[in-house]
Amino acid sequence: EKRAVTQIEKNGYPDSIYINAAKIFQGIHTEKSKDRILVRYGDNLEPPMMAFKDEHSRRVSYELAFNALKYQDLLEEILLDSSAYPCYSIPDELTSLLVVMLYDLQDRKFQERKIFDGEELVAEVQEVGHYLYSYRTKLAAALARCRIKHDALSIEYFVPETIWKQEQRASALPVCVWINTFKISLEDVIRDLEMKGLTKVESVSDFDHYTYAVDQHCHDVLVFPSSLREELLKSDLFADCKLLLQ
Repeated sequence: EKRAVTQIEKNGYPDSIYINAAKIFQGIHTEKSKDRILVRYGDNLEPPMMAFKDEHSRRVSYELAFNALKYQDLLEEILLDSSAYPCYSIPDELTSLLVVMLYDLQDRKFQERKIFDGEELVAEVQEVGHYLYSYRTKLAAALARCRIKHDALSIEYFVPETIWKQEQRASALPVCVWINTFKISLEDVIRDLEMKGLTKVESVSDFDHYTYAVDQHCHDVLVFPSSLREELLKSDLFADCKLLLQ
């Protein structure tokens, strides 16, 4: 199961993830003033109805939506510069899906997305995905032109400074996780972590890389160094929802 989660993230996501991420993005995207609107997102004011398969799907959907938000200006510029937008076969109500899937496409270096066995396909996701992939060469060229124009080595250059500073602060914070005691006990979690090579320490001041501590006030909360965040989120303990990110 751990392998399957990693594989999905490397090759793209199930259609349901894109749909949920697009609904989230629709509600949080930056609204431009009328004289600056070049990309239109439709007028869907209904609260989004989202069904997440599990906690991992929820986390990935929000992560994808917020990544698209961070790079909204860049993604819009790529769409316009490549002439992929406007597209009259894709209504304004699907522009959020277009932007979210474009972020993921460039993150995969414009490689084709893999469809997994047993995946429930969504017509809108398939349509937008095929459309973007047909423009992949022009989209990649537009991204390259943006980077040259701004002398940017990577797309991280385009993150607004306020968000970049927030991410820098957040990335330095210890990672706190809840133990899902409906599925696993503290003792079993500790045993699993020790098998993975982690050592228990008394407090965050004693942290090294492969260490963790039990919260002094909540004994079903564990704290890890920030450097372990990605490794933890890809572990079987998170895939099985035995640990939940605080």
